[in-house]
Amino acid sequence: MRVLLIGSGGREHALAWKLAQSPLMTEFYAAPGNPGVAEHATLVALDIDNHDAVVAFCKDNAIDFVVVGPEAPLVAGIADRLRAAGISVFGPSAAAAQLEGSKGFTKDICARYNIPTGAYQRFNNAPKAKAYVRAQGAPIVVKADGLAAGKGVTVAMTIDEALAAIDDCFQGAFGKAGAEVVIEAYLDGEEASFFCLCDGKHALALATAQDHKRVGDGDTGPNTGGMGAYSPAPVMTPDMVERTMKEIIEPTMRGMAESGHPFSGVFFAGLMITAKGPELIEYNVRFGDPECQALMMRLKSDLLPLLYACAKGTLDQVTAEWSDDPALTVVMASKGYPGSYAKNTPITALPADSEGEKVFHAGTGLKDGTLVATGGRVLNITATGKTVSEAKERAYALAGKVKWDNGFYRNDIGWRAVEREE
Repeated sequence: MRVLLIGSGGREHALAWKLAQSPLMTEFYAAPGNPGVAEHATLVALDIDNHDAVVAFCKDNAIDFVVVGPEAPLVAGIADRLRAAGISVFGPSAAAAQLEGSKGFTKDICARYNIPTGAYQRFNNAPKAKAYVRAQGAPIVVKADGLAAGKGVTVAMTIDEALAAIDDCFQGAFGKAGAEVVIEAYLDGEEASFFCLCDGKHALALATAQDHKRVGDGDTGPNTGGMGAYSPAPVMTPDMVERTMKEIIEPTMRGMAESGHPFSGVFFAGLMITAKGPELIEYNVRFGDPECQALMMRLKSDLLPLLYACAKGTLDQVTAEWSDDPALTVVMASKGYPGSYAKNTPITALPADSEGEKVFHAGTGLKDGTLVATGGRVLNITATGKTVSEAKERAYALAGKVKWDNGFYRNDIGWRAVEREE
């Protein structure tokens, strides 16, 4: 099979690494990719925002299947354009990608199909939003409606914090994403990520993970795109997984089909496990980053036929096999992230991969032949172990071998699971 992977982050390096292992793969391209992805696929200098150019490349190179990694191209409709050209693609239509592209759209779907989630209201101006916050009190959650690279959500513990978050949105901190704001009830519990493939009619549960959003140790500081993750998440017991499928995933799948937007791709459900059970915080329509890195380390099955089955509507004919060993990934970020940071700082040494240990590239590039950090989140140091404690120990030992003066990372990834083991 001739495959094109779209994207350039750590998630895409993890997908490329796993896809390249498939015996079905005959030719593998990635656009735009990164130096890590280049170890597994031929990089193509394609403008992925130019859908006509992507289609032309696929036609010229007889591409059988396109795997779309990030959310922005999906929300922009790249999957629709490829399907219209007769090219199989992993990823939802623009209409179905609204599950991530609009927080309000998702909340409305939840309300319509009785999917458990926090009570909410949508606002298109600051005075009404602020009046609602004052009436509801804190803690409360303020979300920019659109895509904000994981940074448009404020869990406000005080009224003042919520009011400031509303100002941020309407004053343009998140661009067009903040033109509408969703304000919702604070859910108390433990967060978890749940991943499930869907072909529009069938769903295949994959695995669970837990992300660490805040920049500092002890879950302090501002939210980021994610500073580390591990899989599986102990809070997601078999009973909780079953309830999530029945109460959240299956009604969403049915609801999207009934609404005329059948969903094909991966459901990434951000959950809060409350005293009542699983409640939906939000949906993403692509693999999590950095959760994907931990998931791919645990997946024993060939990834390519699983993703292809989503595109072909044959998901009921495949299964996914997982290693019981946990995997943990630590994000190395540029000093200053999630604020401003220096770019093109040199990374002078990376440890070699070994069994159950892998460094995935996220925000990296090559400058005059030298590996440099080009983004905020730069490397994903990933390891497996018999326990989360062992995976953590191995990942941090690996991180210690990276030579990059401008890098930093949290020291407590996996702390909830480690506490459970003690």
